[in-house]
Amino acid sequence: MNWYLAKLIFQVSSGEETQTTQFDEQWRLIRADEVAWACEKASVLARLDEKRNDEQGLMKFIGVEDIQQIGEWEDGAQLFSATTIPKDVHAYIEQIKVKSKKAFTLSVNNELTLSRPA
Repeated sequence: MNWYLAKLIFQVSSGEETQTTQFDEQWRLIRADEVAWACEKASVLARLDEKRNDEQGLMKFIGVEDIQQIGEWEDGAQLFSATTIPKDVHAYIEQIKVKSKKAFTLSVNNELTLSRPA
């Protein structure tokens, strides 16, 4: 069995008529014997999510945009990379610093909540 990283694209609807169309990009970890099976499994998982959200009409599965086999698991292995060209470099860096602090704080708080005995 191999591990794959699949990028799923959903069209998001808030139920209100808006001029802005939103898309949700989800990266899913898939285990399969071959890439064709991994792609099929990713599509099935996405359609199941779509059905769960269909009652409110919130998400429509568009497709598997990308799928990559992941090599051996090791500490620090790169799973994803993207290049961004921001209009305002300084604002972009500050935004990343704020998001980083927020993500760390949320992770620590969540970890503390999960580790407390019931």
